[in-house]
Amino acid sequence: MKRYSALSLLRNALDYNRKWPTAWRSPEPKKSYEAIIVGGGGHGLATAYYLARDHGFKNVAVLEKNWIGGGNTGRNTSIVRSNYLWTEASLLYEKSLRLWEGLSRDLNYNVMFSQRGVYNLGHSLQDMRDIERRVNANRLNGIDAEVIGPAEVKKAIPCINTSPSARYPILGASLQRRGGVARHDAVAWGFARAADALGVDIIEQCEVTGIDVRAGRALGVATTRGPIAADRIGVVVAGNAGVLAKMAGLRLPIESHPLQAFVSEPIRPVLDTVVMSGAVHGYISQSDKGELVVGAGIDAYNGYGQRGSFPVIEHAMQAIIELFPAFSRVRMLRLWGGIVDICPDACPILSKTPVEGLYFNCGWGTGGFKATPGSGWAFAHTLAHDRPHELNAPFSLDRFASGALIDEHGAAAVAH
Repeated sequence: MKRYSALSLLRNALDYNRKWPTAWRSPEPKKSYEAIIVGGGGHGLATAYYLARDHGFKNVAVLEKNWIGGGNTGRNTSIVRSNYLWTEASLLYEKSLRLWEGLSRDLNYNVMFSQRGVYNLGHSLQDMRDIERRVNANRLNGIDAEVIGPAEVKKAIPCINTSPSARYPILGASLQRRGGVARHDAVAWGFARAADALGVDIIEQCEVTGIDVRAGRALGVATTRGPIAADRIGVVVAGNAGVLAKMAGLRLPIESHPLQAFVSEPIRPVLDTVVMSGAVHGYISQSDKGELVVGAGIDAYNGYGQRGSFPVIEHAMQAIIELFPAFSRVRMLRLWGGIVDICPDACPILSKTPVEGLYFNCGWGTGGFKATPGSGWAFAHTLAHDRPHELNAPFSLDRFASGALIDEHGAAAVAH
């Protein structure tokens, strides 16, 4: 292993990293590509990576209007789990979780995936019935899940309030031990570097301003860096999918909402797992830096802003203090907001569209981060073969016409 002296570290610091190699290239856009991925977040980068790795695409570009990881990928609470209720959703998220388990090795980049477990708390008899139903459904699909009682919750999480006199007493929880958290920006960087190594052009500061559709086929895009032609166009722009769809004359059944989260000042390790509560409507984990990462629900109003309203944050704080009274003494460090697009059944769209050569990956709502590798893997298959993989076939756009919806509002629980 190469060793660095204090002098060499000082020299690199004063050099402002000018001699460090770049993680990925910054090429000028070509006039045409085999496939264009609009959106340089985790899902878009994963799609490009799997297109190049698994399907042999040699001429792929990712177009990002700002910088890699500057959108929702860097504006979430990084929770990973697969314990959804319905078979269609749980199998897609389970595919993603299995990819997460080998992702650092696959990308040769440490995405800091930590399988510290995810607890979903139950506060009423109905909560516990729903938990038992979901756990049984998970087991039938080969997904790890278990029901535990309040004593086991307290033993695993000593700082949690399990008093029977609490406003929301804890009657038990579901536990997915393979769930956990990952480092969101590392996921974007890892996929970007790996895709670049396979020849994918990652083009930042390149906003798509129009989609060229003629005779029912998408031929390319207009961008702030000139027109670019493509055989296939995959749109993966969380929160802004409706805007891009309108450019192609489509109207998607989605709404966009602000989603907020915040972190505390760093404190000593006190919480080594993820705790979620749909009834109290809050969720929390502790980062490797010691910050308490707290998430809330979406703001009720529609919008594209990356900041939300104070009442939502106030409600989330009340919820967390209800569960962890000692945290009332911890100071909040910063808060942020992202934009999520939500479908009527709280499930995503990974689908061809009525416009030939145009595909959309959107509508993940509050659960997009956990699906990052699985979403990219399935969407890459759809673009490569012009048909969905069996895992994402239920999430086609035509389900909103046929009525074959997959209602995951209950398993989604809270924004996470």
